[in-house]
Amino acid sequence: MLIVLTAILFALIGLAIGAGGLRLLLLDGSPYYVIAGLGFLLTALLLFYRRAAALWVYALVVVGSLAWAVWEVGFDWWQLGPRGGVIILLGLWLLTPWIRRPLGFVSPSGEHYNAAAWPLALASVVSIGVAVFAMTQDPHDIRGELPSGAIAAQANLGGNVPPGEWHQYGRTPFGQRYSPLDQINAENVASLTVAWQYQTGDVKRPDDVGETTYQVTPLKVNDTLYLCTPHNWAIALDAATGREKWKYDSNSGMNPDRQHQTCRGVTYWADPAATPDSACAERVYLPTSDARLIALDATNGEICTSFADNGVLHLEQGMRYNPAGYYYSTSPPVAVGDKIIIGGAVNDNYSTMEQSGVIRAFNVSTGALIWNWDSGNPDVTTPLAPGQTYTTNSPNSWSVFSYDESVGLVYIPVGNQVPDQLGMGRSEHVEKYSSSIVALDINTGAVRWVRQTVHHDLWDMDVPAQPSLIDITKEDGTVVPALVGPTKQGDLYVLDRRSGEPIIPVEEVAAPGGAIAEDFTAPTQPVSGLTFMPPPLQERGMWGISMFDQLACRIAFRSLKYEGRYTPPSLEGTLVYPGNFGTFNWGSVAVDPERQVLFGMPTYLAFTSRLVPRDQIPPKQAGETGSEQGLNRNEGAPYGVFMGPFLGPLQIPCQAPPWGYVAGADLRTGKIAYKHKNGTVYDMTPLPLPLKVGVPGIGGPMITKGGVAFLSAAVDDYLRAYDLTTGTQLWEARLPAGGQSTPMTYAVGDKQYVLMVAGGHGSVGTKPGDYIIAYTLP
Repeated sequence: MLIVLTAILFALIGLAIGAGGLRLLLLDGSPYYVIAGLGFLLTALLLFYRRAAALWVYALVVVGSLAWAVWEVGFDWWQLGPRGGVIILLGLWLLTPWIRRPLGFVSPSGEHYNAAAWPLALASVVSIGVAVFAMTQDPHDIRGELPSGAIAAQANLGGNVPPGEWHQYGRTPFGQRYSPLDQINAENVASLTVAWQYQTGDVKRPDDVGETTYQVTPLKVNDTLYLCTPHNWAIALDAATGREKWKYDSNSGMNPDRQHQTCRGVTYWADPAATPDSACAERVYLPTSDARLIALDATNGEICTSFADNGVLHLEQGMRYNPAGYYYSTSPPVAVGDKIIIGGAVNDNYSTMEQSGVIRAFNVSTGALIWNWDSGNPDVTTPLAPGQTYTTNSPNSWSVFSYDESVGLVYIPVGNQVPDQLGMGRSEHVEKYSSSIVALDINTGAVRWVRQTVHHDLWDMDVPAQPSLIDITKEDGTVVPALVGPTKQGDLYVLDRRSGEPIIPVEEVAAPGGAIAEDFTAPTQPVSGLTFMPPPLQERGMWGISMFDQLACRIAFRSLKYEGRYTPPSLEGTLVYPGNFGTFNWGSVAVDPERQVLFGMPTYLAFTSRLVPRDQIPPKQAGETGSEQGLNRNEGAPYGVFMGPFLGPLQIPCQAPPWGYVAGADLRTGKIAYKHKNGTVYDMTPLPLPLKVGVPGIGGPMITKGGVAFLSAAVDDYLRAYDLTTGTQLWEARLPAGGQSTPMTYAVGDKQYVLMVAGGHGSVGTKPGDYIIAYTLP
């Protein structure tokens, strides 16, 4: 009976992979699955008739599969496993006495002999040996070291921030995410323990939108930490103990049309003209998800009523269209001189009648408008006159700005015009400023230079990250004030921040064509000499837990339009790689201004986009909430777009891991020194397996003078420390929730702390929470 059931199982497998393989072959895919399917069917037939040749045939299947797998992917265990796992397990089953005995024969003397095992046994042993050897290999790893010595003895950290403090999102106006503290170093970081823990009380609600996330990096000024929560509470804590000093709830309400419910940080400002200890002499500015900016007294959390409209600046003013939930500020503005400069997030792909992406500078004390830069009308920056409106749907900036007062510039990472995937009808100004880094005059808002990172962007490759400012010493000793701009597509632009001219060369390379009839593509696209751009995807790089879902992913890959990076959107569906999740996203990179190196977390996930004609878009359903995944309606445009990660039948990525790394690069040479896979599947699978696959993540790193880089971000719930020189992991701490934020560090007295916010991220599915955790040495 067992042999009959086994024969049926082999026949079903043969039919499944044979039929799938035939479909793949018709799509110009690999012939392997057709051949393997025939091998399974022949084995099933021989098993049914109890022929010993079944083991010989299956031995050929094993050997052929092994040879094919090694030819395709080499000794990459994570790719060999799905190809051979089922095959080897079935081979071991065929070697059991229950199968071999019925396949044997009876000699003339009456003795029973089992079928010969050695052909299949030898094939299985060789395959297992190859698998064991592959487990010792890491073909994706790049090993090397960053320069360990200081290049700049007196590095320019930007601003006048005391060593033990963290005054802005990236610590200083330069956005370096670098601290000069060195008490915690590579030798003692493994001894870090929890000093205190605080819970905000702001947790994800049942009626929240999917992307409700804790992305905040707290500030530390004097003895106080300042932070915000996803629902726009502002909180002040004692930096030494975590004791709550005050809490302010902005009552920003709930709106199912918001794509994001988050707050990346608050802005601190001290009034140089104010009397010490007077009301609102020090302020905290809180951006909200209902498009307000609220000024609070930093000492007690009370509203500073002298600012704007009784302490509240209404950011929807000047908008021709103002649908609720479509426009809000998720990132902290920058306060420089007498100005507070702010942008705003506009919902992706909702409507062609959304708010403007205008960047505005207001008087930081009174809230009066000083200048406005609208990328749809970039030459006029004088304050908008009463009754006039900003350009509808002009490219926006939802991320964090940086600035350099010595050159008088503020640096804006700019996004796209809605709809992201449709480029017809864009104005000359939109074509120029979309997906770019723009330098504006701090005093007037006038454009001083622009560096575009994608031409005619059809892929939502908005510049997502705060630019990092750093002075780079060239080989001849010349010091160049530089800007490092990470992008979703993996390029890192290293530019002279005075002019926008490349320090590390940028070249234009040919890009795919073939847009829909109404649209067009740019013939070339820029590529930086410092890039973490992945190689193009191939069918052999498709993945799955088993040969079955891997086959499904191969078919899906061949069914999608894909000619490499910048393949345009299509009606049949396009593969977008890197996806709009980004190689780098809002977490940016961290730079060491002394050693002039960077540390980052490149992530690789493919996405798909499929244009949907207007007459095929169903009515909006009751209870439907805002999201960047699934159907994006693009009201007012001829097409909607269906978007999402490229996943297999088991809802895991179709592309093979690793999906996430930590990496280090030398900013003087543009060379990548190391790149190691990062993170485990511990929190991705039903069983908590600490397998270091290299998982996706979203969040940012932080570097200290102690030679340590700190990073959480990965979809397993850990905060980790790495040796900046080699990228080697030195320490990890389990977090009570997802750590999709950027750590920071500060000192109280003679004690250094590392602070992490763990609250989870809706889009990547990590555990929600509300934790603020400080670590220090015993």
